[in-house]
Amino acid sequence: MVSRRTLLQAGGAALAAGGLGISLPGRADAAPAGRAVPLLPSFGRPSRLDVADVSSLDGNDQLLLTTLQGVVNRGRPRLYFNFDEGDVDLRWLPGTGASVTRHDNALDLVALHRDDVRGAILHDPDVPDSVNVATTLAGLENAVAATAEQAREHRLRTVVDLRGRFDADDVVATYRWQLDRLFPRCAHTLLAGLPPTRTVRAEGVRWREIAREAGRVRDASNRQVRTFDLSAELAGGDGVYLRFQDSFGDDGWGASVGSVKVTADGGQVIAAFAPGTAGEKPYLFDSSGSSIGDNAHRFCDGSGYFTYRFTPPSGTRHLLVEADVWNQFLVSATTTAPTRVEPFPYFRDYAVAARAMVVWLPPSGGTGALLDEVFGRVGPTTPYTGWFSNDVAGEWGGVDRASRHGIEVVPADFYMNGTVHAGVPAKISDKVRPRPKAPLRDRVYLTLTVGEGDNIQYCQRRMRTIWDDPARGRVPVNWTVSPLLADIGPALLAHYQATATDNDLLIAGPSGAGYTYPGSWPEEALDAYTDLTGRFLRRTGMDLVYAYNPRNAAGDGWVPFEERVVRSYRENTPLRGIIQSWETGDLRIRPAGIPVIGNFFPQGKAAEYRDGLLRHIEDWDGTAPLFIAGAVNAWSWTPGDIAELAALLGDPFDIVRGDTFFDLVNRAG
Repeated sequence: MVSRRTLLQAGGAALAAGGLGISLPGRADAAPAGRAVPLLPSFGRPSRLDVADVSSLDGNDQLLLTTLQGVVNRGRPRLYFNFDEGDVDLRWLPGTGASVTRHDNALDLVALHRDDVRGAILHDPDVPDSVNVATTLAGLENAVAATAEQAREHRLRTVVDLRGRFDADDVVATYRWQLDRLFPRCAHTLLAGLPPTRTVRAEGVRWREIAREAGRVRDASNRQVRTFDLSAELAGGDGVYLRFQDSFGDDGWGASVGSVKVTADGGQVIAAFAPGTAGEKPYLFDSSGSSIGDNAHRFCDGSGYFTYRFTPPSGTRHLLVEADVWNQFLVSATTTAPTRVEPFPYFRDYAVAARAMVVWLPPSGGTGALLDEVFGRVGPTTPYTGWFSNDVAGEWGGVDRASRHGIEVVPADFYMNGTVHAGVPAKISDKVRPRPKAPLRDRVYLTLTVGEGDNIQYCQRRMRTIWDDPARGRVPVNWTVSPLLADIGPALLAHYQATATDNDLLIAGPSGAGYTYPGSWPEEALDAYTDLTGRFLRRTGMDLVYAYNPRNAAGDGWVPFEERVVRSYRENTPLRGIIQSWETGDLRIRPAGIPVIGNFFPQGKAAEYRDGLLRHIEDWDGTAPLFIAGAVNAWSWTPGDIAELAALLGDPFDIVRGDTFFDLVNRAG
């Protein structure tokens, strides 16, 4: 993309001395004396809501509406949107207690609330990251983010025109400008990290399957250079698209590609590259569902995928692709552009209402250095809401960078209607559930924990879907949730508390009050995090946590919790036990007197999971209790799958809730 190098127009005025030439509001993040300040802000109790379905609208219209929602709902929540083609957003609507007026055309609400906004911030279609700058400005200027065409259509005056202001290829300069010019006027109590764009699948695309790995291969034992014939795709279209995805979506070992070479008519090389290098960039059409791994390979898992686009010379009759590929791959091709790119609209209502600065800085290289500077501009325990780029690698790098600055992460990139849910009053129980007593015997005690609960959009969406499964409650299960829902979604947390069965136990997601790696926190800031965690755990009646720590130096495992970290938890929280992400299940320690047990994460669904457990206990002689903290994949498992696993596990297994589990651990010494 080539951005236009023209002068920025700000409400008709030219740039002034490197600034915008506009007046920005001051901070408004102080609370009245004597009133407790929530970690995550709310914007009042909704009493009447205008509700509309936006699921069929494109990203530009959804961006316009969510930034409108942020401005309107800042004073009093009045707008609520359904983003899902299903009904997950609408399932929460009755719990708001507000009267509802439904609108058939969501865009009618722009005219209805035109007087509530000053106008539009025009983002640059040639510069994706201008969407985030426009969102930041929308919060500061009480405006909406829009295209020039939308502003004309909805009769919105231009407050700031960002077209031509930034270079699409210089992301660091874009966010440097924002940090220097806008951040001083933003609220410094909240940061937001949101992708500026999303990839949307086009309808009616027909794919031809070329190759598939039919076995569950997870160890790269099938790695080889394979040749794919794409000659059939030369008949038409605007290019040839080659997609790699996971042939099994339930165990996290999808297609991996180490190199690609494309030849036309038997000899002419039209592309040759290794993933993650500059040579890949001209051909990578859609990378949004993939990551770069060690040793320069690209991989995707589950529902993820990545697509290359090749343009053969005119008259080409034969097109071959040689790809170094391994693990569980599915390869297919088409001649139709399979996706389009449009603005990412989610969570922007909350960012706008909170006057947060919005960034999207991959946590490595120059963007990582700037992310460090952003984190360094705020105080310890300031929440970073949203997410990071580059999937798993971005998660590890981003969370670790945040932790080193004393910043906790609140995964929230798909959290919808946050400005409404934060203000819905609800009775949250602060009582710890009674612990069922169980006799201590020479058995294998298994406690099953459904992960992802730190992710508040998961708590809002996927968790609600599987929570409503009729099979829930048949088996003792620990459900991780974010204690921060007490601020940003109290009615959501109250619903889970009120509808939990005797077999459902809510525990804190990693690693307490926000996702973090406590071992990476500066010594002087760690107590601030555990104190914050203690306040939220006492407020929500939780005393167990599923937690993460930094990756080890080799990057193939985790660092066990050290004495100083667990001592801080012990002194500042009511925790009785910690399940640490570990995957191999061979960690059992008791630093500072609190039992820490590493989780065990077999692959696959029920039968394969059962087989993994049986292999794990092969050396157990049955003369003492054995304790296993089993992890459950929240995205691919359901309560029905858990019930199936329980039915497959007979002697010597006992499945227990986490509170009973740690009681038994303590009694076993």
